[in-house]
Amino acid sequence: MPSAPDRVHLPRALSAPAPGWTTSADVIVVGSGIAGLTCALRLREQVDRVLLVTKTVLDEGSTAWAQGGIAAALHPEDSPAEHLEDTLVAGVGLCDREAVEALVTEGPPRVHELVALGAEFDLDAEGEIKLTREGGHHRDRIAHAGGDATGREISRALIAALHRVIDDPGIEVVEHALVVDLLQNDAAAGSPVSGVTLHVIGEGQLDGVGAAYARAVVLATGGLGQIYTSTTNPPVATGDGMAAALRAGARITDLEFIQFHPTVLFLGEGSTGQQPLISEAVRGEGAFLVDADGRRIMEGRHPLEDLAPRDVVARAILETMREQATDHVFLDARHLGGDFLATRFPSIVASCRSLGFDPARDLIPVAPAQHYASGGVETDLRGRSSLPGLYACGECSCTGVHGANRLASNSLLEGLVFASRIAADIPARIAAGELPEVGIPSSPTRAGDTSPGALLDHSQRLTVQRAMTLGSGPVRSATSGAATATALADLASLPPSTAEPGPKSWETTNLLHLGLVLTELARRREETRGGHVRSDFPDRDDARWLVRQSVTVAPDRSLTVTERTMP
Repeated sequence: MPSAPDRVHLPRALSAPAPGWTTSADVIVVGSGIAGLTCALRLREQVDRVLLVTKTVLDEGSTAWAQGGIAAALHPEDSPAEHLEDTLVAGVGLCDREAVEALVTEGPPRVHELVALGAEFDLDAEGEIKLTREGGHHRDRIAHAGGDATGREISRALIAALHRVIDDPGIEVVEHALVVDLLQNDAAAGSPVSGVTLHVIGEGQLDGVGAAYARAVVLATGGLGQIYTSTTNPPVATGDGMAAALRAGARITDLEFIQFHPTVLFLGEGSTGQQPLISEAVRGEGAFLVDADGRRIMEGRHPLEDLAPRDVVARAILETMREQATDHVFLDARHLGGDFLATRFPSIVASCRSLGFDPARDLIPVAPAQHYASGGVETDLRGRSSLPGLYACGECSCTGVHGANRLASNSLLEGLVFASRIAADIPARIAAGELPEVGIPSSPTRAGDTSPGALLDHSQRLTVQRAMTLGSGPVRSATSGAATATALADLASLPPSTAEPGPKSWETTNLLHLGLVLTELARRREETRGGHVRSDFPDRDDARWLVRQSVTVAPDRSLTVTERTMP
């Protein structure tokens, strides 16, 4: 049954200047990672006008940082059925099976389409795509490029394809554009989405806050990693699309399932912000985890040992750190040799060496850090959210593919497959008259914006991050969760401050709003499994575990939590 958390109320919109300009398109795509670029390029083949907006510049999203690769059953001895099974096992009972079936069956042809578009994957001696293995996979099915620069190569190929049609008047790209909120047809909760408000920096007439209208809006805004003190996510990952959808009344699901990557380079106590990732593919090539005494950490813990699913490895590291009263362990790749490491992992080796570590000679200090949000804006198999006219894909979405823990290298594939599904669905709905044209009002305002919420000053960002890391981080408990909930509620109830509306205060407020939701769902889920670790609930309880939790903002601005039992 739905229930409402105490003290948690969210505004329908952020405090912002009234829109000073307007524009329109058939579809607005927000974000320029693999999901946003794929969707925009495919949509332009079928609709008259696409507006692609991105927060900074085209290649600064999370896709470009993806090291390991993209998973797909490309080898003749592999199969979608085996990929399906590995994904379901990693998701520990909470995957949407139909969504996973779509992912694994449509994945291989989508990857081959990337190749046709110009993506250059690493090839073997026979000229076939070279495949490797990562945690949770029982087959070599990870395609990679540039050794450990897969995301950057995919991003390059997609941006190159976009530049080939950049003079097409039917597609417009606006960089340095932060989505503030969604526009809706009226003030009612759950009203159809008709566009977005944007803040654009330095774009001539499109400067400051404006309103962009469309038949449909596709959110591909990435993750929320900056909600924690340490993350592998880039600085732009402040959950803007998720937060805007939440305030508009969209259903947000599985947000408690945050994946903490086991092997992030440990830079010392107090290091914050984006941290260097040591790809799982390094363990896929034979590296292994050891403690300070050189003992193998994963021996005897799981049949796959160092290639166990990420949650298993992260928990083993955390247990070792707790038992030995240390803040990191080590990754040993020395036996792989300097030449192999430099060829297979040039970016990782260069990053480590720039920070004083040589993987060919040194043990690499590592510790878990936030890496991926498995939950987000809930969508169906066509990418439709619970709000008419609003779609989502990529990390900001919750398709049900990942369940409680994302299988390694399924993220790029999910963005690719579901962006393509959205690009097929929207034109069909336009042709059927289900997504009518949206007129531009003479005086654009945000629907429901009668009392926009006070902003949290950006000076409080570290306060939010520290509270989230302590209570909703890699290890959680009833006590730590309650402390985090109280700290965030106190921040949310601060009297109106002198915080100026602008990107820094909007981002900080987005992190606060998502932190409130994530913490509430984490407190309610009383078990350790997947990406969720409760120190006070270590035992299995399928009756409580096999539910998915969703949050919506009610008309009175309170949060409503709904549980749905898995079949």
